[in-house]
Amino acid sequence: MTRALEVTDLHVTFDYPRPAVAGISLHVDAGEIVALVGESGSGKTMTARAAIGLLPPKAKATGSVKVDGLEVLDLDEHEWTSVRGARVAMIFQEPQTALNPVQTVGWQLRQALTRHGRLSRAEARRRALELLTLVEIPDPATRLGHYPHQLSGGQKQRVVIALALAGDPALLLADEPTTALDVSVQRDILDLLVRLRDRTGAGILLITHNLGVVAEIADRVVVVQLGETIETGDVHSLFAAPREPYTRRLLAAVPRLTGVPESPPTADVDDPILEIEDVTVRHPGRFGSRPHTALSEITLDVAPGEVLGVVGESGSGKTTLGRAIGGLVPVADGRILIDGEDVSTARGARLRALRRRIAFVPQDPTASLNPRLRIGESIREPLDIQRIGDRASRDRRVSELLDAVQLPTSFAARLPHELSGGQRQRVALARALSASPELLIADEPTSALDVSVQAKVLELFADLQSEFGFAALFISHDLAVVRQVSDRVAVLRSGRLVETGWADDLFASPVTDYTRALVDAVPVPDPDRVRAGRPAVPA
Repeated sequence: MTRALEVTDLHVTFDYPRPAVAGISLHVDAGEIVALVGESGSGKTMTARAAIGLLPPKAKATGSVKVDGLEVLDLDEHEWTSVRGARVAMIFQEPQTALNPVQTVGWQLRQALTRHGRLSRAEARRRALELLTLVEIPDPATRLGHYPHQLSGGQKQRVVIALALAGDPALLLADEPTTALDVSVQRDILDLLVRLRDRTGAGILLITHNLGVVAEIADRVVVVQLGETIETGDVHSLFAAPREPYTRRLLAAVPRLTGVPESPPTADVDDPILEIEDVTVRHPGRFGSRPHTALSEITLDVAPGEVLGVVGESGSGKTTLGRAIGGLVPVADGRILIDGEDVSTARGARLRALRRRIAFVPQDPTASLNPRLRIGESIREPLDIQRIGDRASRDRRVSELLDAVQLPTSFAARLPHELSGGQRQRVALARALSASPELLIADEPTSALDVSVQAKVLELFADLQSEFGFAALFISHDLAVVRQVSDRVAVLRSGRLVETGWADDLFASPVTDYTRALVDAVPVPDPDRVRAGRPAVPA
């Protein structure tokens, strides 16, 4: 059988004590989907970069990497120009950054097509139309003239896949191709990858930390840890009986929609700390366009000590709701009350006092932490701004919070870049809790983390919520994560509230077709489950 990719004893080193890749071996046959699984720093992405000639300049690679039968490790940049696109192509994680924002979809596809062959403008346009049809973009002829910002997230990812297919490569490298997508869009992209594999016969190396995705579409799995291959096998055997403790830990860390909750919900919604009454938020139109209604007549309560999960697809209004509660976007109609006080009408000192009772945990702590401030300074900053206590008491508070989020107090002297992703998210939690808020708004706080790190952060979140007693609005597109941490769940769709209920009841017996389709679209870490034939999310 033709090998789309064959990696033998690959080593990639830098000027660091530990190599990035320390002996990874794997292969991908034509028409096969192989999942490369491991935590951050395991060597997954470096292996893929070696297969497409995009290793960093100071990297030294040894071993063997053959793409479609061609040894590629020793190719120079000129030789790579005839290999990239024609033999191997990459589907990137974030389509927004992979596409040129100032050029149309058609122009970008024509550029990819003419790079590897002489085509007239008419021929290139016809082939670009075929590619958009192949990746199942609706109304492909119209989309050729669109810019990336005019497409949805799922449509942009389909364009990225079309670009990768432009040169008819034997190998597709898919690096976390669905991480940034909603659960329903993710399901569509996964199904598309399977159909493309069947139609084109290309081999696909799927790089991911999402074992639910692996179970959905992979034929075989390669597990790597600290740059080494530790386990490989067909997807059914590996999920049923993993040999290595590391693989078992990865599987155990996957959040699931099924199962018995550890403790029953206890929230008392008769005495809410947060009341949202018929709230409507409109974003002003740009360049003469009509205003956009981001939220429409939303009514919700959050009780003291309760975690309310908020789920929905992109554009459903989840983040807008969190920002409106914090007074960061104006409310057109309705009221938002914190302990009976209206946030939307408060001004000046009163608004600042209300905002002190609310804290935010961001999705990306790397972007939210000042890279020039040490960890202790970042945690102490809200206390400094609000002039809470003296310097000695603030420093004590920093030490208490580092201990609460299970980080050594010595980390106070470190800079953000010296910490791992999970450690930075722990710092973000500590910073949010520094001023003892009554309500925490967590917007996708674990979506960028590996599954094992995510599990630890979610466990920490639950422990902190139990210890400090704060209420929380937990916003996420990952329904399994929401079920794990939430007492109740609110489902948003196109700015409207479509369903609320206790988390376990809602996910076990959703009332609306929309919620039912979202639940059905969640990847399940069980390859023996039927992989196709699930209902589509209603349009």
